[in-house]
Amino acid sequence: MKPRSPSVGLRAVLALGLMIGFYALALGLAGALLWVPYAEVTYTDRIHPKLALACILGAGVILWSILPRRDRFEAPGPQLEPRRHPKLFEMIRGVASATKQEMPAEVYLVGDINAWVAHRGGLMGRGARGIMGLGLPLLQTLTVSELRAVLAHEFGHYHGGDTKLGRFVYQTRTAIGRTLANLGRHGSILQLPFLWYGRLFLRVSHAVSRRQELAADQLAAHVVGARPLAEGLKKIHAAGPAFGYYWSNEVAPVLHAGFVPPLAAGFQQFVAGEIGQKAVAAAREHSLKGDAGDVFDTHPPLRERLQALEGCRPGDTPAADPLAITLLADPQALERAVIAPALPPAQGQQLPPIQWSEVGERVYQPMWQKETQGAAAHCSPMPVEALGRQASALSEKLGAKLRPEWEAAPSETRQLRGNWVVGAALAAALSQAGWITEAQPGEPVMLKGPAGTIDPFGAVQALVKGEMSAEAWVAECGRLGIEGVEMFGAAPVEVPVPRQVVARAPAAAVEAPREPARMPAPVPAVVSSTAPRTRRCWRCKEPVELPAESGGERPRCAKCGTLQWVPA
Repeated sequence: MKPRSPSVGLRAVLALGLMIGFYALALGLAGALLWVPYAEVTYTDRIHPKLALACILGAGVILWSILPRRDRFEAPGPQLEPRRHPKLFEMIRGVASATKQEMPAEVYLVGDINAWVAHRGGLMGRGARGIMGLGLPLLQTLTVSELRAVLAHEFGHYHGGDTKLGRFVYQTRTAIGRTLANLGRHGSILQLPFLWYGRLFLRVSHAVSRRQELAADQLAAHVVGARPLAEGLKKIHAAGPAFGYYWSNEVAPVLHAGFVPPLAAGFQQFVAGEIGQKAVAAAREHSLKGDAGDVFDTHPPLRERLQALEGCRPGDTPAADPLAITLLADPQALERAVIAPALPPAQGQQLPPIQWSEVGERVYQPMWQKETQGAAAHCSPMPVEALGRQASALSEKLGAKLRPEWEAAPSETRQLRGNWVVGAALAAALSQAGWITEAQPGEPVMLKGPAGTIDPFGAVQALVKGEMSAEAWVAECGRLGIEGVEMFGAAPVEVPVPRQVVARAPAAAVEAPREPARMPAPVPAVVSSTAPRTRRCWRCKEPVELPAESGGERPRCAKCGTLQWVPA
């Protein structure tokens, strides 16, 4: 077994010294504050009440803040049992034996792309127990051999004593933060020495953490091999940011709409899709740029870690190397428990499941319709082919009108908001016309009709940016057979929206209005005397008689009762 690096030991001693220094600073400052009123009474036989009160209050806040607390551990996810997941625990036991470490007392399944070990519980280290966390999306990303290498890295932290040191670092960092927060409530200048010391503590302790990560990598390469560890690290660095995007833009809107989607299967679809591939490629490129990192980073840059593995034993990778998710028995049954920490307690067991194929109809269509309700108050009904000449002006107007009153949004944010609202109105109009919404994870939202498909948000963005001309848009509408489909029109029904919905947008999530509202009253259309006598209903395609002079009245389809757009 490889010995610990002397430099890691020296840095650990330095970190422990800084921890002691923090408590010495806090106690010394509190003592000095208490000494001020004592000295004033003893040496001058008088006291300034306000000064004495301020000193006593400041000392009390500091002493209360640094008082050790019992580490109240809350499970980060469902606990995995050996009898239910024998394959996974067989691997963990094998890695523990190879690294000559004890098994963690508890193993939890968590909802991010990460694996970690820690000692938690107890008071100042007494009574603490070893625990491990394994991310469900991590198991969906890594192969079995790559997970084994990552586990060896985590057991390297046990071997190096990192978790024992880490709990003291964690408690000290928490105490510093608590002291700053408590002093900040009183606007005290006493924050300044703790701010300075806190930065110094983080710089040194995080430098120790970076060295510990490299030492754990070396142990994993020694036990399992450098190749599976390197491949696993590259996948984690690429998939980590992608999972954040997936959660915010794919999962969160579904949860807020009142449903629970398949988490792991959806992420697998996401990374294979167009948007997911771009997110993964961008993260991979960024992680391999080889920058020096930041002094406050807890992990070294990926390039530095890969370079440190060069020359180590490569290790063997089996030809048949399935995904690590196969080590879990029935992972789908665990997903609700993994998602539960992100939801209010009462909702965790109440939200019904939903398949990704249903998300378009049950989540996005009601969201678009509700968003269009708010926009319709600022727009007149218009046919989709008119969007080519009005997209830019509509986007600018709606981006300014529909932002929260308190939000001083920059022009770029207003444009993104406006683009999304116009795209939602187009999508709502097409969905009301019977088009099918396809919203698979990692792919652009597409509307599918009899004559083809369209990305409504991409089309609006292209029109606003001038990448598509008004003439080309009219031709596209003709090709798709959507001329006359009305945007921003009234609907005779109330749109049911079960909960607050976070809208899915190409570049940012947009919050929709919180309360459901009835669609506004119809806006009278201006009719030309040369209007055609008949027109096909935009919903059911049944011929509808259009009067030459309507006096502001809009005809309804005799078959489906839908209000029609009358050409101006």
